[in-house]
Amino acid sequence: MQPHLISIVLNGQVTRIAARQSVFDLLRSLDIDASGVAVEINHSIVRKNDWPSVIVPAGAQVEIVQFVGGG
Repeated sequence: MQPHLISIVLNGQVTRIAARQSVFDLLRSLDIDASGVAVEINHSIVRKNDWPSVIVPAGAQVEIVQFVGGG
């Protein structure tokens, strides 16, 4: 059986993801290395320690920002 899908806005693009995903699960499903990113849901930063327990709600505006070093 296929998982129930919800729509979110991910970095400005409407995206469908599995329902009941935590922030941590979302990053993993997108193949994003969690070591150098910040996540914001509906204009609030989600602390890294909370990623496993924060569920991404339907309709959420999610921003994933990757830190880039340089010099």
